[in-house]
Parts: sequence; C-alpha cells; structure tokens
Amino acid sequence: MRPTARTEVHDPDGTRYGIPTYQWRAAPDGLATRRQLRAAGLRPGGQEPAAQVMRLRRRGRAPLVGHLYAIERAKPVRPMTPGRWRAIEAALLARRTCPDCGRVADYCIPTSLGMCVPCAYPTVTAPSEGERL
Repeated sequence: MRPTARTEVHDPDGTRYGIPTYQWRAAPDGLATRRQLRAAGLRPGGQEPAAQVMRLRRRGRAPLVGHLYAIERAKPVRPMTPGRWRAIEAALLARRTCPDCGRVADYCIPTSLGMCVPCAYPTVTAPSEGERL
C-alpha cells in the first residue's frame, strides 16, 4: 500500500526530518510563520524554527516547506527610525535613476536592461496621446 501524503508529512516527533513536521495548514496553536508573525507585529527575534509545515508536490519536485516559530518567544517588530526611512528612500531613488543619462524615471529601472527604456531603445518612439499600439 502506497503511503499517503498525510502520513508521509506528519512527523510531530521530528524523527524523520529532524524537526517536528506537520501537514500544511495543520500546525498546532502557539506556532506561526514569519508572515503570520509580521501580521501580528512580531518577528522571530533570533530564535531557531521550532517546527515546520510541509506540503508534498507532484512529479518528484521538492516539497514546499514553511518554518514555524514559537509565538511566545517572538519579539516586537523594531520601529522605523528616520535614518531607516532615509536609507530606503535613497535606495528606491537609486533604482529609478538611469546610470546612462542620469534621468530619474517614474518606474524602477529593469535590471535586464540596466538602463531606462528610452536609453535601451532610442529609435522606438512612444505612442502619442490617443494613438493605439
């Protein structure tokens, strides 16, 4: 008899995977993923994952794994300081500034081009107002 996904993933003792493992959406209370912690205004705070949730996929692909952290050991999210805001604004401005012409675009420069679209395609003209592509 072929084992089901539930029996293959369910390992609350951690004997098979080295860490307690539960089926997707079946984690016990008191544990949360990073996203769930963040939604609650918390962060892992340096703790190692207490458990994991796992979901098997078809055709031999690697399973999806999400680490779970103990909520009682989580710490509050650090507040944004004025210095952090300035650093984020500077980084976003750098992503919008073309390295070739120095123009600040109203979009992030595509990393695949490495420059703004007008510099990457100088012979292509933008459609005028009301003109269809």
